[in-house]
Amino acid sequence: MSNKVVETRKLTKIFLDFWGRKKKTALRALDIHVEEGEIFGLLGPNGSGKTTTIKLLLGLLYPTEGEALVLGKPTTDVRKNEFIGYLPEESYLYRFLTAEETLDFYGRLFDIEGAERRRRAAELIERVGLQRDRKRQLREYSKGMRQRIGLAQALINNPKLVILDEPTSGLDPLGAYWMKDLIRQLRDEGKTVIMCSHRLEDVQDICDRIAILHEGDLQAYGKVSTLLEDADRLELRASDIKLTAELKAELAEVIRKHGGKLDSFGHPTTTLEDYFLKVVAESKARPGRRFLADDKAPQAR
Repeated sequence: MSNKVVETRKLTKIFLDFWGRKKKTALRALDIHVEEGEIFGLLGPNGSGKTTTIKLLLGLLYPTEGEALVLGKPTTDVRKNEFIGYLPEESYLYRFLTAEETLDFYGRLFDIEGAERRRRAAELIERVGLQRDRKRQLREYSKGMRQRIGLAQALINNPKLVILDEPTSGLDPLGAYWMKDLIRQLRDEGKTVIMCSHRLEDVQDICDRIAILHEGDLQAYGKVSTLLEDADRLELRASDIKLTAELKAELAEVIRKHGGKLDSFGHPTTTLEDYFLKVVAESKARPGRRFLADDKAPQAR
């Protein structure tokens, strides 16, 4: 069985004007996949195609060309949504409901039996840290608290795939740390997570792989550790040995000769923020540039 939870093949979305003329190409021939049990980051400036991609995966938009599979089913197959949890950037929650009533409402939408629905709601309220506020109406919640209850509703159906749009938005540093830790827990529980975020340090902290979009084109794609590797410099780390001129000259062989231990040998990395800005700058400088699989660098169309 394939371990690809999400797969897009030449996925394209073109928006037309009233007269049927091309108005904007929001997404162009996107080829990516998301593997089971990983945290995948979808990055890009405003208008790059992130939200369009998410809406296509959820079946809220229809592709102009290409296709996407989610949990092995076409995005048009609504049965897949039973196994998806979604937290939009702005949660569309009924503010006159309490946290308990909100989770009960969404649990009913998934036809979860009463006792199980109440058990899950209580467990999730405690997990997101809203136990003391569970009977307060959501209109009294801060943005950070609404973000927490929004995550709880995204998990009420015990989904296999969790899609999070700006999950740390509105959270203070402690809340953001808590959110990132919870996302890691979801991965450890075997769930697959796709997250969009403008906070690049958050993505760098927790994502296994990322895709960077710009003006509808895929500009970079792969493991975070690989993409951030600075291949133009070499880094050597050793312990239990004093640095000498002889050691510098003979490198690893001399380390072993002097009784030292080689801890690591490889390329130092840059930050995701610096890499992101570099990719976007290169994309602007070379219109038509896009990422192609099996190539070391994006190529021009």
